[in-house]
Amino acid sequence: MVYTSGSLSLAALEYFVNLDPDLLPPDLVAIPADIPDDLGMRQVTVRDLPRNWRDAPAAEGLRDLGTTWVSRGATAVLAVPSAVIPKERNYLLNPGHPDFRRIRIGGAEPFRFDPRMWKH
Repeated sequence: MVYTSGSLSLAALEYFVNLDPDLLPPDLVAIPADIPDDLGMRQVTVRDLPRNWRDAPAAEGLRDLGTTWVSRGATAVLAVPSAVIPKERNYLLNPGHPDFRRIRIGGAEPFRFDPRMWKH
C-alpha cells in the first residue's frame, strides 16, 4: 500500500506530526501522483470511522479498515479523512490493483522542511 495525501502541504504535516526532528532524513523527496477523475475510489467519511479515530496511537480498527480494503481489491484508491486536518483527504493506493497503472506518478523532487518549524 502507498500512503499519499491530497496536497504536498498535507503530506508534509502528516509526516511532521510523526517526526522526531533529531531523526530528520537529509534526503526527503516529494513525488506527485495524478489520480484520474474516472478511476474507481472507495470514499471513507468521518461518520464511517470510530469515535476515537484521531487518537494516537491509531485504533486497531483503522488498520483493519485498510487491510480489508486491500484484501477485497475492489478499487485502486481508498480516500480517507486526515487525522491532522479532518476536512482534507489522504489517499491509500493499492499497487496490486489493475487500475493502479492508470495513476500517473511524477518524478521525485527534493523536499525539506523550513527550519523555523522547530523554533521554540
